[in-house]
Amino acid sequence: MSVHLTRQDEFALITLDRPEALNALSAAVLRELAQAFEEVAAGDARALIVTGAGSKAFCAGADIKELVGRSLSEQRRDAAFGQAVLARLDTLPMPSIAAINGYAFGGGLELALACTFRIAAPTAKMGLPEIKLGLIPGYGGTQRLPRVVGEARALELIMSARSVDAEEAERIGLVHRVIEGDVVAGAMAFARSFSAYGLPALKLARDAVKRALDVPLHEGLKLEADLNTLAFQTDDAAEGMNAFMEKRKPQFKDR
Repeated sequence: MSVHLTRQDEFALITLDRPEALNALSAAVLRELAQAFEEVAAGDARALIVTGAGSKAFCAGADIKELVGRSLSEQRRDAAFGQAVLARLDTLPMPSIAAINGYAFGGGLELALACTFRIAAPTAKMGLPEIKLGLIPGYGGTQRLPRVVGEARALELIMSARSVDAEEAERIGLVHRVIEGDVVAGAMAFARSFSAYGLPALKLARDAVKRALDVPLHEGLKLEADLNTLAFQTDDAAEGMNAFMEKRKPQFKDR
């Protein structure tokens, strides 16, 4: 197995474990990731943290040797499968954090971009170098990167294949924090800033913000009102408002 799912405190931890291949995303790894995401979705973790084994790489991208000689139908099928696996992160009941401990290139950066948040070690390097192979990103990079850093920066990074270090990544908004020391421990500390809140409200907030870039403002406001109403009818909302009135800490039950 090249994907390990473990538990650390209240968090699920997925570790890509192919250090000899810089934790590259082979077809087998993608299938294992898909299974791991389903197990996380069925569990009670407060957040999911994704990282790579070793200190050199988070994930160096697709396994290039698997791409050579593919038919067009095989390439289209596998690109769609990779996109579907990473898109599952959006639909998990809990937020996800990429703990980028080294190289995050190509599909590795696309995996990180699919997470709700990104935390990086100072030594991390990130980029979408597919253009060097005569290709373009295929696991969501052309769609998620502009939403994170803006169209102009995304075009420059994709078309030049330039990589960025952790400092620049934080400056342009590609990562949320640069963490000295253990990046997984840093990701867990970051997760604790929201993990005590109810998962339904966290999920509705994520959905509302992600939709903000897809629709005109007036439609986004309607969506916000709808999702706000859904949140209002949860048991957690009643508990949160009662706790506020009673000047005590709320005890959310995720329902």
